[in-house]
Amino acid sequence: MTHHMYEVAVRAEATLGEGPTWDAAAGRLIWIDILGSRVHTYDPATGRRTVRTTEQHVGAVKPRTGGGLVLNLRDGVGLLDPDDSFRWLHHEPVPGRRANDAAVAPDGSLWAGTMRYDEAPGGGTLSRVTGDGAVEVILDDVAVSNGTGWSPDGRLMYYIDSPTRRVDVFDFTDGRAVNRRPLVEIEEGAGFPDGLTVDADGCVWVALWEGAAVRRYTPAGVLDRVIELPAPRVTACAFGGPDLSDLYITTARVGLDAPPPLSGSLLVVPGAGKGMTQPTFAG
Repeated sequence: MTHHMYEVAVRAEATLGEGPTWDAAAGRLIWIDILGSRVHTYDPATGRRTVRTTEQHVGAVKPRTGGGLVLNLRDGVGLLDPDDSFRWLHHEPVPGRRANDAAVAPDGSLWAGTMRYDEAPGGGTLSRVTGDGAVEVILDDVAVSNGTGWSPDGRLMYYIDSPTRRVDVFDFTDGRAVNRRPLVEIEEGAGFPDGLTVDADGCVWVALWEGAAVRRYTPAGVLDRVIELPAPRVTACAFGGPDLSDLYITTARVGLDAPPPLSGSLLVVPGAGKGMTQPTFAG
């Protein structure tokens, strides 16, 4: 049940590495350094890497259906067009608040989270942002909005507000998330749940901040696999590679007095499982 089969995909010293996302059209992994205001790409076939600096802290970056990227930024949601020009889709600065993790729903909307820099309870939100820039606040009372994902049939949504130590599940119909309930509670001493991804079997993979691991839970909430990692602050995970079988994992150095050597690197577990093709942002 416990595996140690990680490899180093990109050796880096990201302050707060986050948000691995497989860009299928480009055959590359996108990942970010939230507090370093950087968007990274990595092509595992060629080893080619790019780094782009953003003008403010970036919580998540996802591919768009028509090309380019959507960015969950400190002051709102922005669009990067294929020609590299930037524009705001939704601009809503709130002092003391920044963007955090985000995910694209089956209908192509962006479910974008925020949090306060001081992580105050109730200071964060989860909003549904459509391609035309319409924004609906779904949850207005979260602390650290984090992993969000959907079951293979699109009927369930999983969500993490990290300080709760829970992975919650909602029923998802017609773009609505209702009937919130706990799926998993992370025990004391095992860290805090951070990012998540859902595999083709409907199992939920959860990155554990301060837990030095990624865990896989069945749709019933039963722990069935642990991947132990050489960095305590594991932030997020996503399947990538040509057949979506490699699990990419981001890590962070922030707040560690003596970060282990691989803290801040992008790790990968080849052949970890079978991911799903992720929808692209319809805007």
